[in-house]
Amino acid sequence: MTGTVLILGGYGAVGREAAAVLAGEATVIVAGRDPGRARPVPGTTAMRVDATDPADLDRALEGVGAVLMCAETGDARVARACLERGIGYVDVSASPHVLAGIQELDGLAAARGATAALSVGLVPGVTNLLARVCAERSPGQDLRIGVLLGSGERHGPAALAWTLDGLGRLDGSWTMGFPPPYGERTVHRFPFSDQYTLPATLGVTSVSTGLCLDSRLLTGLLAAAGRPAVAGLLRRPAIRGPLLRALAGIHLGGDGFAVAVRSGTAWAAFSGRRQSRATGRAAALLVRRLPALPPGVRHIEQLVDPAAFLAELAAGGFDLHLGGVREGGPG
Repeated sequence: MTGTVLILGGYGAVGREAAAVLAGEATVIVAGRDPGRARPVPGTTAMRVDATDPADLDRALEGVGAVLMCAETGDARVARACLERGIGYVDVSASPHVLAGIQELDGLAAARGATAALSVGLVPGVTNLLARVCAERSPGQDLRIGVLLGSGERHGPAALAWTLDGLGRLDGSWTMGFPPPYGERTVHRFPFSDQYTLPATLGVTSVSTGLCLDSRLLTGLLAAAGRPAVAGLLRRPAIRGPLLRALAGIHLGGDGFAVAVRSGTAWAAFSGRRQSRATGRAAALLVRRLPALPPGVRHIEQLVDPAAFLAELAAGGFDLHLGGVREGGPG
């Protein structure tokens, strides 16, 4: 990999993990609105960038070969600015409307010879690759995806707000089998983007993604908070602010995670500790591959061999489970 990599949102948990992997392989710039308040990432350069300011963004993109987007801006403006300049772009967003907006830039990316890689991280990302494995092993079946996140891991305010906003938007729950030590858990449908994009990329009829936490108590509270009437109440400003501050201080549970996919008789899973580390490392591995990828806008499952990519990611200290066969590094 050559050139300069700009990581927007580089001081968050995901951005820092990606920067740590890429430092030494390329010139890495970690950027955010207030780098003075963030811990420095060894081997990288700090830059103040407000991605919502066009002039600021123009300045930051000078001389950059690839951009890793680890911040939610709510639209496709940053992706467009990168692709117009022929800059490779990798996005870890889990918001369906953001990814849909970037997908509309496919013609622009192809014309400029640039690649935009979407759904890069744990969920979406690893879940997309596991889904492709299962869909190929058990074709013509509906896909069920389960996401178990550690409620003891620290999350930034943006991640907490995104989770709160997703409550109550979808109905349905089901039982999902996760690798040890979790076993069978009830997951509650949540608006992760993979279930919206996978029907088109994999040619499957139905995909549903459900969420639970490692703490059964907090999972029950999550389900209750997701009821439409309660979820609407939680979005009121007078309640939302204090609630987000309270959630930031609650760490009931561990930092383990697991994602699993089931399609007919096929089952695959990926697990380990610290989901932000898994997302950051997955994003870094994709950035490494950018120069060899075809131009255009594609999701991760359309760009890489799933088994090979997952095996490389697992070698960083995670567990890969394919059809009950345990592979990879020590979780």
